[in-house]
Amino acid sequence: MPKNSFDIIGKIAVLQIRELQKKNEKKTADKILKSNKNIKSVYGKYKITGRLRLPKLKWLAGTKDTETMHKESGCLMKIDVKTCYFSPRLSNDRIEMAKKVKKNEIVLVMFSGIAPYALVIAKLSKAKKIYCIELSREASKYARENVRLNKFKNIEVLQGDVKRIVPKLAKNKIKFDRIIMARAQLKYDFLKEAFLAAKSGTIIHFYDFLKDEEFPKKAVEKINEAAKKSGRKIKIIGWKKVREIAPYKYHVRIDFRIKR
Repeated sequence: MPKNSFDIIGKIAVLQIRELQKKNEKKTADKILKSNKNIKSVYGKYKITGRLRLPKLKWLAGTKDTETMHKESGCLMKIDVKTCYFSPRLSNDRIEMAKKVKKNEIVLVMFSGIAPYALVIAKLSKAKKIYCIELSREASKYARENVRLNKFKNIEVLQGDVKRIVPKLAKNKIKFDRIIMARAQLKYDFLKEAFLAAKSGTIIHFYDFLKDEEFPKKAVEKINEAAKKSGRKIKIIGWKKVREIAPYKYHVRIDFRIKR
């Protein structure tokens, strides 16, 4: 069984079924249960669907619980793997983001899900305030519970569409030192909203999915085009392949700064 063919989220293992032969899925699930005493449930994930990126799951072995408590970077994260998107494979990126945050920064996390980026930033940095925007009511519910579980006082969870909430924040003159666009390759890229929420010197972290030969040019072109439309001048300050999602295809991050 390939090392990365399943994710462990709390006490639940989620198999990436596309990497396995379906006829062996039950046998594989039973092996996972036997070899990992902390895992109580095994589900197969066939694909991610819809605007909310909900996983299509199939129970394979163990208990049929879909809610679990996951721990990452010293933070407790309660989640229902059936109703909320979450990837433990981004844990290193979340740590890296937290280490970039400077003292007293005001941070915006778009498409924040159950708030893993915000939680890790609150744990590992001295951010003044972290705003989370998430469309899913279910994920927002878990995000608020996770904020309470970890007793963080500097995280605010806003449920709704980024396109609606960011203009309201801008109207109230709330601008951000750092913006994390924590979801890749949406039909609408939301860079317009990121520029609206930014001020001079703001650092924006933009995520995308790119083939190896497209990296980083395609994403940089997209960012430059959006900056031009918004009348903003930017400077690209870095790029990174966060993880491989398929042969020669990557989840990437482009970091850029709004010029003063």
